[in-house]
Amino acid sequence: MTDDAKSPDAGTDSRPRSLSEQIVKALAEGRNKRVRKLVQRMHPAKIAALLERLSPAQRLALWQQVGGPLEQRVLGHLSAELRPTLMRESREDAEHAIGADADSHPTADPTDARSELQALMEALEAGKLKRVGKLLHRMHPAKVAGLLEALPPAQRSQAWSMVETERAGRVLSFLHDEISTALAQELDLDDLLATVHHLELDDLVDLIQTLPSELGSRLVLATTGSRREQLESMLSYPEKSAGGLMNADAIEVRADVKAGIVLRYLRLLETLPPQTDMLMVVDRKGHYQGALRLSALVTASLDTRVAELMHTDIAGIPVSTDSREVARLFQDLDLMSAPVIDDAGRLIGRITVDDVVDLIREDSDRTVMQMAGLDDEADMFAPVLVSSRRRAVWLGINLLTAFLAAWVIGQFQGTLERLVALAVLMPIVASMGGIAGSQTLTLVIRGLALGQVQKGNVRILLNREVGISILNGLLWAVVVAALAVVWFGDWGIGGVIAAAILLNLLCAALAGLAIPLILERMGIDPALAGSVILTTVTDVVGFFAFLGLATVLLL
Repeated sequence: MTDDAKSPDAGTDSRPRSLSEQIVKALAEGRNKRVRKLVQRMHPAKIAALLERLSPAQRLALWQQVGGPLEQRVLGHLSAELRPTLMRESREDAEHAIGADADSHPTADPTDARSELQALMEALEAGKLKRVGKLLHRMHPAKVAGLLEALPPAQRSQAWSMVETERAGRVLSFLHDEISTALAQELDLDDLLATVHHLELDDLVDLIQTLPSELGSRLVLATTGSRREQLESMLSYPEKSAGGLMNADAIEVRADVKAGIVLRYLRLLETLPPQTDMLMVVDRKGHYQGALRLSALVTASLDTRVAELMHTDIAGIPVSTDSREVARLFQDLDLMSAPVIDDAGRLIGRITVDDVVDLIREDSDRTVMQMAGLDDEADMFAPVLVSSRRRAVWLGINLLTAFLAAWVIGQFQGTLERLVALAVLMPIVASMGGIAGSQTLTLVIRGLALGQVQKGNVRILLNREVGISILNGLLWAVVVAALAVVWFGDWGIGGVIAAAILLNLLCAALAGLAIPLILERMGIDPALAGSVILTTVTDVVGFFAFLGLATVLLL
């Protein structure tokens, strides 16, 4: 929303009528980007007069937004009492900037993120926002994004306000969706439009898909010309498809032209799209025919036609292809980029390896978080109530499964009262089953994600996992049985726990294979619910087998 939209109506008395009043209001609201824009419209003498009138805290906050050549011009208009104070502030920031230059030298350790975060937090705590801006300016957008995610929300907003508008879009593209959406909404609409103008189309599509629909629509409407047509086309495809991953910046050439003409055409472009390792060969109607690698182009004779140089074995990826299948293709074929085609075989875009790497990272993060029941909770500093609500669901589900296991144990209360040793040994059976089952579960979930587990090889995988569980079951059943006999001096207890471990490990292997297959068929992510169900199965079966056998054989 624009500043005008956020302010009261023009006719009301509450609206600031001068630049000075608007600056004071923006300072109170913590809208630093707004302050910097307003300051650029004021004469240095008026800025100096405003600084003289403000309280010390307000004065420092405003001075932090005055930078560059304007700073020296404002100092010339300040009173003799105030000028040394603000010059000292500028000198301290400059000294820290020199230190930051030394830290960011190529010979410095690039992995020392801890010192960068510490320096950033110290500057924020001291209210040295100008220093924050200089620290962030020297960093790659990906590193800026990492530091923003490591800050609590209040400090994150302050640091975000010091990121230049021209770089803010790139920073947003490296942030997790939840944080990216929150920070994008902190920008005025004008700043947001200026920010996304510098984004590549595929990154802009990703950002729009995470924003509230109304704000996303306004970004689309603010885009003009062919860029808007390409943007609307890309937004029409599902997010987790080749169409959702692609960019519309593919360079097209015809098969009947000569290499020299193609090279002259590329020189006219001046710059090539990022990750360009090949040109796409199409016919007059735009149908994809093959790929021309740049390495082949630059080493060929100028009179050689593209048809003789292009590779026809690089197939176009259908636009509806699932994103996981796209990632597998890039991995298997070692691709840097790949063409995307529509149902008619026409070239509509390309996918580059950087987007595939982002996809793999996001899927990996999602899997790890969901296995812990965190439901994609990317922001470690999310509000307590929000995080509590997310985690409470899985804690409740776990409580139900724990009561189920407790109910099974309760059915053998009499057995436990007569043989107290069973209560001591009982957790061993459930624990062994849980570990064995999680090994199979993890293997199958990974195989499903990579497309390695399919209908044709499930039976082979089942036989393999059953064989492993039997061998390990026999091995550890003997070991645990021997320890139980030595501990309690009862061969019967040793035999019962050995049989229970063997049964539970066999059941764990079957469950570890069946659960993810059933969940995937039901449309549920196995990584999200698989471990909870598996734990319930191994606990219930382990307790039931151990206590049931003890009841039958020992009493």
